[in-house]
Amino acid sequence: MTEPAELSFFARLWLAWLCFFRVLFDGRFAARVQEARAVRALPATPPPQAPAQEHAAEKRTVDSATAALQLLSLLQREGRLVDFLQQDIATFPDADVGVAARVVHEGCRRALREHASIEPVRGENEGARVKLDAGFDADAVKLVGDVKGEPPWSGTLRHRGWRATRLELPRLVGEHDAHVLAPAEVEL
Repeated sequence: MTEPAELSFFARLWLAWLCFFRVLFDGRFAARVQEARAVRALPATPPPQAPAQEHAAEKRTVDSATAALQLLSLLQREGRLVDFLQQDIATFPDADVGVAARVVHEGCRRALREHASIEPVRGENEGARVKLDAGFDADAVKLVGDVKGEPPWSGTLRHRGWRATRLELPRLVGEHDAHVLAPAEVEL
């Protein structure tokens, strides 16, 4: 079994956002996610790399992990996203969940707009007919449904997609631990 390719930070962020709402509102999907989280087997060890490659790969991993943690920290600070996701909301009434989701949405949206610019991948409205010629950007457009034959393909745009055009995260100062998304608060 081959290991799947690694997703970019923004692809993972978008997937996490979509999965969050699907898990929240689809109990069967949530159960499948819970099952998938169970450890089944350890991943294969990656092949040894040359020292220069190893250092560059390690730096990219640290940089992207730090950036992801910074963004998560911003979403926590502005929208209390981590608090919301860590809370077991299954027993709360839908109205309470809706109120909480509205507050989280407002804060997270504000943080995202302040630190990133995001635009649609496709300019057409969802539901529009589109034509994809040979050589289309497969990173930016995913074919779904009954995919057969060779391009050009015609289909219905189900989701416009999103592309980050800017990401400006605060500069870390000194030995700041990016893993601390929100410090514990102790009132004296």
